[in-house]
Amino acid sequence: MARYIFITGGVVSSLGKGLMAASLAALLQARGFKVRIRKFDPYLNVDPGTMSPYQHGEVYVTDDGAETDLDLGHYERFTGVSARQSDNVTSGRIYRDIITRERRGDYLGATVQVIPHVTDAIKEFALADPDDLDFILCEIGGTVGDIESLPFIEAIRQLRNELGREQTCSVHVTLVPYIAAAGELKTKPTQHSVRELTALGVQPDLLLCRCEKPLPEVERRKIALFCNVRAEAVIPALDASSIYSVPLQYHAEGLDAEVLRHFRLDSPAPELARWEDIVDRYQNPEGEVTIGVVGKYVGLPDAYKSLNEALIHGGMANRVKVHIRWIDAEIFEQDDAEIAAQLEPMNAILVPGGFGERGTEGKIASVRFARERKVPFFGICLGMQMACIEGARNTAGIAAASSTEFGETPEPVVGIITEWMSPEGLQIRNANTDLGGTMRLGAYDATLAGNSHVAAIYGTTHISERHRHRYEVNVAYRERLEQGGLAFSGMSPDGLLPEIVERPDHPWFVGVQFHPELKSKPFDPHPLFKGFIAAAVQQSRLV
Repeated sequence: MARYIFITGGVVSSLGKGLMAASLAALLQARGFKVRIRKFDPYLNVDPGTMSPYQHGEVYVTDDGAETDLDLGHYERFTGVSARQSDNVTSGRIYRDIITRERRGDYLGATVQVIPHVTDAIKEFALADPDDLDFILCEIGGTVGDIESLPFIEAIRQLRNELGREQTCSVHVTLVPYIAAAGELKTKPTQHSVRELTALGVQPDLLLCRCEKPLPEVERRKIALFCNVRAEAVIPALDASSIYSVPLQYHAEGLDAEVLRHFRLDSPAPELARWEDIVDRYQNPEGEVTIGVVGKYVGLPDAYKSLNEALIHGGMANRVKVHIRWIDAEIFEQDDAEIAAQLEPMNAILVPGGFGERGTEGKIASVRFARERKVPFFGICLGMQMACIEGARNTAGIAAASSTEFGETPEPVVGIITEWMSPEGLQIRNANTDLGGTMRLGAYDATLAGNSHVAAIYGTTHISERHRHRYEVNVAYRERLEQGGLAFSGMSPDGLLPEIVERPDHPWFVGVQFHPELKSKPFDPHPLFKGFIAAAVQQSRLV
């Protein structure tokens, strides 16, 4: 029987509900339970695929091709359980499906309303595919009191009545701010948040109190008294030195034990050696490297959340601390001296994915610097395409090389994908296709050249990686690019779509069309990031 844990937040956003859900799931998993986490997003977009990274942060892509909230990346990184389409739903998707049913006549003339039709759809999503799971954690985006989240809170209220308290648990994440002028932690914001949630029919069973100072026992009991929970169910959540120390911190405060007490479950102590090793590797490095990430969304690190974490994982694997220098690609577009000044101190250079023309010439200049100076280089998605355009222009004699994404060009080294095979069959797109959900999305296989650098890194010639792109390197230019020293070392199984390029004459120069950062985990670093950081360590010793 699956048990449901509903996670809400109050007072302000960005309190760490997603990280809390991931940490609790990891602790339950460490006790031997099978878990899955789901995210309810109240916004009206069908998915975050068309949203600006500055609005939403990273779009996290699942194996089955869903474009989802970045919290699903936390879920996967902490549990190792692959997310799927059914693990993230938005108000937009729910309303779209309901309106589609109404237009078909599925409701037989009934008046379609928020209750019961919208709330029933939310409950249907929450209860779908329980499999043989012990716990399903459902995180509600936004904060209690938001107009758009009201149907989700109502759906939770109904589910708690229908399933019973023995099968459901409500965890509310709230803020206990420290007022420096008074020298005190203030509990009133938490009290008001819980009162708002209770007024909507949901009495929380546990409170996770975010605070920057230790929560005194007297304040803990005060919160318990006014919020109608046991004092032991008020769990302090202090700021942590690393997100990977959060599971251990929550365990020390009794979070997982209190959840099991609520469900009247016994369990052996959790096996936390994995997390202790992760924290030890993070907190006790034996060296350090600096990675220059040349991108266009560097003003918001959440736009590259999985990338940031994958680099840290590569550092853990090599027992080094990774310093990430976020560099705006646009500053390189007119000034060669600035390129050298910014990139010479770097032990390695990474050019990540992105969309649109802005900053691309700066990215190409960064690729050229890495190639000519023999600095380890890693290009991801658009970064690989920029590596191919740089190679075409500067080593293959194709001076006009460009991408059709940036406009008409006589030398389309990169162009829009019009056809490709997916698990669902042949996919056909064109330049006028809707932007949302129409890219090459999800996991696809690739075949690696047996004598290649990447085959040695992976330890195999057959891989599966996640994609999110609309443009592709034009395989018609392969021969000319390879004559210029850029080897096509990974291809789709049918040999039509380039997946990986590398330079055999370079210490470490790899470009990939997919997003390997999406599959990296602290306890299982992605081999490409592990190898990239190892190359950066070697480069640091040459300086």
